Amino acid sequence: MCAPPPFGEKPLAGEKLPFGEKLRAELGSPRRARRLDSSPRSRVWRAELSGTPVAVVVVKQLTEGPEAAERYAREVAALRLASRVDPPVAPRLLGTDPAERVLVLEDLGEQPPADDWVIGYAESLARLHAATSPADIGLLPAWSGPTREDIDAFLGLAQTLGRTAPDGARTKPHEAVRTELDALVNRLAHAPGHALLHGDPCPGNDLHTASGVRFIDFEQAALGNGLMELAYLRIGFPTCWCATAPAQPLLNAAEAAYRTAWRQATGTDIQGDLTDACAGWLLRGDALVERAHRGTTDHLSELPHRDWRWGTATARQRLAHRLGIVAQMTTNGSELEHLGRLASAMRDAMLTRWPTLRPLPAQRPE
Repeated sequence: MCAPPPFGEKPLAGEKLPFGEKLRAELGSPRRARRLDSSPRSRVWRAELSGTPVAVVVVKQLTEGPEAAERYAREVAALRLASRVDPPVAPRLLGTDPAERVLVLEDLGEQPPADDWVIGYAESLARLHAATSPADIGLLPAWSGPTREDIDAFLGLAQTLGRTAPDGARTKPHEAVRTELDALVNRLAHAPGHALLHGDPCPGNDLHTASGVRFIDFEQAALGNGLMELAYLRIGFPTCWCATAPAQPLLNAAEAAYRTAWRQATGTDIQGDLTDACAGWLLRGDALVERAHRGTTDHLSELPHRDWRWGTATARQRLAHRLGIVAQMTTNGSELEHLGRLASAMRDAMLTRWPTLRPLPAQRPE
């Protein structure tokens, strides 16, 4: 989940900065530490280090909790891989204390994002993705896509909404769509690529600096196909507190900037299907809730009975947007033609049942 930018500062209020002897010996002694806002899964401070000139750093500690050691290991590995990219796309990792799950990072500073921020964001995302090669496979977990349980949940929602098959289907209810979705899940599971995926490339996890966009918070980093994260722009930032839908001209420019930056960094065109990537996010009910609630229940089955707000949008707003995008991207003759027709019908049913649903905001929160 991305935190609402910008980060606020607050006094330590009696907390001890986790900066042990190992880090002091390597980097110097910290002073004037100020706590920053962060997710519940970490504690973050800005501090000065002794020396001439005085250096300002960010100290991050992964808190106790589920998969804390794995999240720490992912972040350290991802930052080291990202450090290959020049100009940088992430802060420099200055020091670590594995016993305390502490990272010390350069303080980048930041400035408000421009109105066309998605273009620079997409360019930096492509260069981040291009940091890795086949030789890096195994240094991070492989990206995991939707499952057949997600297919069942999605088709269950369609049935609840009264849409059991796309118009024109000549098969039993849902059979045509299920065949397409089974093939989709299989394609996504075998999508080519070893890109360095951020895991949560959300507004708030991108810092806009004088030297370009840099990404922070790599706790969910993985290796996979970069289109899975390029899809964030079009499908509405599915893992993010701040879901937005950029205007079409900006979206087109951002996607073009991504492909150009990838080609310049790798000498190749990116492999895979953006339509598949967007459809994959549509299936995932866990992409309607913040991380703490993922993997706990079938969120799609709850949506007809209640709506809930997460950040800039409600669950129904998010789903209606995704349905519309997938309907637009799937045309006659495509591999997901029946899904596209069903998605359009489901969106129409939602707008009829809940006529006050609003589009996703076009701009990120200030």
